[in-house]
Amino acid sequence: MDTRGRMYWYVGPAELKELVRAGGEGRSVRSAVDFGVWASGLTLDELAEPFTFVVDAGGMLRLAPRRSEHVVCAGGEEVLSAGEMSFHEESGRWEVEEVSNQSTGYCPDVISWPAVAEALDRIGIQRPSGFTHEVVFRCCCSCRELNIVREEDFVCVFCGEDLPREWNVAELDR
Repeated sequence: MDTRGRMYWYVGPAELKELVRAGGEGRSVRSAVDFGVWASGLTLDELAEPFTFVVDAGGMLRLAPRRSEHVVCAGGEEVLSAGEMSFHEESGRWEVEEVSNQSTGYCPDVISWPAVAEALDRIGIQRPSGFTHEVVFRCCCSCRELNIVREEDFVCVFCGEDLPREWNVAELDR
């Protein structure tokens, strides 16, 4: 099943996009075996932290260390989703323990979950039924600042104006 949805372009600071280098994107994961081989080369400390992830335009899951920039992980390209993801091994099989759409560089909407689910299903890694932590991003129509909505409080933290109920980060300049 192909549930390709909205594409998200990078809306973060320009200086972070300048970190993108050819060949420096995140590790493309093609199968559970591929993930297992990659994970076996990581330290326990590295495996204990969530990873930066993107689902690229082709639906491929890419992973990088947590403190990596999403735009670098994506090679500067548009994505179907982005966030953080943690894994654990259960009876010799890798499973996603937690996953969020927390990426202030791409600000993906919570409706980007199907792209994540499809990428994980394709490679055979068990997953939850949705984001375990959803981040709601909105752009203020008045001051143009990016906001993270907390506790359903759709008010701009910068200017106090009401924020739209629908995702609108695409309105930010590219």
